Amino acid sequence: MPDISFVLVEPLYEGNVGFAARAIKNFGFSRLVLVHPCPLGDDALARAGHARDVLEGAERKKLEDIFSESDVVIATTGEVSKSICNPMRMPYYSPREIRDRIGDLRGSVSILFGRENWGLNNREVRRSDVICTIPASPDYPILNLSHAVAVMAYELSHLPRGEYLLAGREQMEHLYRHIDQYLTLIDHPDFKREVTMLMMRRIFGRANLTAREASTLHGLMRRSEWHIDPTTRDRDLGSGGPEPDLSNE
Repeated sequence: MPDISFVLVEPLYEGNVGFAARAIKNFGFSRLVLVHPCPLGDDALARAGHARDVLEGAERKKLEDIFSESDVVIATTGEVSKSICNPMRMPYYSPREIRDRIGDLRGSVSILFGRENWGLNNREVRRSDVICTIPASPDYPILNLSHAVAVMAYELSHLPRGEYLLAGREQMEHLYRHIDQYLTLIDHPDFKREVTMLMMRRIFGRANLTAREASTLHGLMRRSEWHIDPTTRDRDLGSGGPEPDLSNE
């Protein structure tokens, strides 16, 4: 089972924070993370009920730290893209589908919940690996913050123990940098680069790569680079970089 953190990004109302802490504990979780929260006082404590330990133990972090420390970041949103031509908020998954995707993983998973008034912004969604939305009535699809936390916690409760280790955040960011460099080598149009890199993050975010799989992708790109520009081979070998071993792939 992965280590799951419920991350509230700039919550506006302390009552919602207290209710969120309660929902997390109701379903067997304890990791609450707050990013620039509103002041918390008696109302938050009252709403938390017997989850006061979760509320008082909540970590305060910067969003940058969430992205750098988490193996997988899931952005929750009530607003989703309607066309594959706009990959910002798609492909998206329901909480139950998220459970199926992460149930057999080991690693750290952070689930982002946005501000009560306007949710997560595009930059925050863009940097996330997977998009999740809670199926709701089209007449009123936006849930209260604490209710959204409760639905996610319910669906993710009693997950099985993880069986394999994910590629870590540092490994994935290294892969994305390599892909970006590869786009330069193959003269990928600059005006398409941002969307292409966003789609790469979406594809690999839902693929849940292992460290071995990420290494294999590096090797494939490296060998391709050598064929496109032989000088890159001399550069890589001259810097002590090993030749990709794809014998088992």
